[in-house]
Amino acid sequence: MTQDIDRHAIKSGKIALRWENETGEKRTLTYEQLKEDSDRMARGFITQGLKKGDRVMVLLPRIPEAHTVYMGALKAGLAVLPGSEMLQLADIQYRLRHSEAKAVVFDAALEERVFYAMKNCPSVEAGFIHGQGRMGGFLPLEVLREIDGVAQLPVTQSDDVAFISYTSGTTGGPKGVIHQHGWAIPHQAVAAKEWMDVREKDTVWATAGPGWAKWVWSPFISSLGSGAETFVYQGRFQPDKYLTLMEKYRVNVLCCTPTEYRMMAKVDGLDRYDLSALRSAVSAGEPLNREVIDIFRRHFGVEVRDGYGQTENTLLIATVKGIEVKAGSMGRPTTGNRVAIIDREGNTVPPGVVGDIAVHKDAPALFKGYYRDPERTLQAFRGDWYLTGDQARRDEDGYFWFEGRSDDIIISAGYTIGPFEVEDAIVKHGDVQECAVVASPDAIRGAIVKAFVVLKAGRPPSKELVTALQEHVKRETAPYKYPREIEFVTDLPKTTSGKIRRVELRAKEEKRKKSAP
Repeated sequence: MTQDIDRHAIKSGKIALRWENETGEKRTLTYEQLKEDSDRMARGFITQGLKKGDRVMVLLPRIPEAHTVYMGALKAGLAVLPGSEMLQLADIQYRLRHSEAKAVVFDAALEERVFYAMKNCPSVEAGFIHGQGRMGGFLPLEVLREIDGVAQLPVTQSDDVAFISYTSGTTGGPKGVIHQHGWAIPHQAVAAKEWMDVREKDTVWATAGPGWAKWVWSPFISSLGSGAETFVYQGRFQPDKYLTLMEKYRVNVLCCTPTEYRMMAKVDGLDRYDLSALRSAVSAGEPLNREVIDIFRRHFGVEVRDGYGQTENTLLIATVKGIEVKAGSMGRPTTGNRVAIIDREGNTVPPGVVGDIAVHKDAPALFKGYYRDPERTLQAFRGDWYLTGDQARRDEDGYFWFEGRSDDIIISAGYTIGPFEVEDAIVKHGDVQECAVVASPDAIRGAIVKAFVVLKAGRPPSKELVTALQEHVKRETAPYKYPREIEFVTDLPKTTSGKIRRVELRAKEEKRKKSAP
């Protein structure tokens, strides 16, 4: 996996990373420096007693050291547990204990959490801290690069474990998703080349943060593996700031979440930003609204192309370069991946019928199981098909159209309604910033469509606006799909990666309806 990145080190002075933080500090790292630093770090890990196959958790923010640590750990034959810097004590402790990790690399801001997590994790033998610590007992990360040992680096095979990424489940604790070194090969061929369309001379900005599978996908494997220049911004998301940085660094390839695209599309005066360097823009995480696609095409001359994948796999369905863009569609199954819409018996369904998105067990993108959890691994399959937990329909041209999570689908008076199509209609309204749609229990219809709406700044909520939005949805979709209830809120609950937590809103509605007289 790391060989694809190291091969670009022969080009003297070629920039691998260009980094800027919120205060304007800047750093650059060449491919030569990245190779040298990660080689030394790998030897440092080995000198400290870590062996091939040991698990190491990495808790670092968007800094160049995150790339160096990931590469060094992989070169040392270690299995990396990506962890967000936003993880709390219980989350860190669970992952360390479940994986029986031998080491943890973390930022000084997390020192107290890591210290107490390690106290209850006897498998952890070492902690490496980035930055100035206060509690003591940890080895400074910088020391790993300064060890003069001549430790021999192990040879990794394609079936050696590279990553164990933890993802939430519907029951029990988070699941450790296993990906092997060989997984990067089909990912690079499809996601980097066919979807993102990364070229060696490009500047690529993939906004995902370390600790998430999407970070491994895009800024790490896709961008660096292609020899491109990776831009990294360590700062809070502000739509106008993102647009300014894209102009400043002449970004050629952009990979953002739908939430980020939606917020940027709402910025006033988009024509004042020069994004003429941008030629490829992709979105992943959840479906992207048609209005946003239209805005980016109109203002910046670029088609934002959707992509779909999960922690358990890589890019499964996408609008890859060269195929027709059907606004609102997920695209078509990617090269080499057998993806279908199946029913409860595991049979593929005809075009137009909503069913479960499933991936054949032989797909090269698919994970190798859940770590130390064969039972949950088996439960994830229906015959030869892995169930993604999402539902969609397929049209006559083979394009997939997202309907929602299996438990997000709304059944109202016998009608099946996907929340996304209602959300897509609502956000087209000029007064709306963003929204989320869920099923709300109803004695007569079983459930009704309920919309939680965040208005743009300066737009006051009113009964008249409720009526206007309902009529707007009827016009955009179909009369039976309109939200019978609308609640104006100041924000929406989201995961740390920016996805709307509809499950939280559904629970709120169920509790409210149960307590209603």
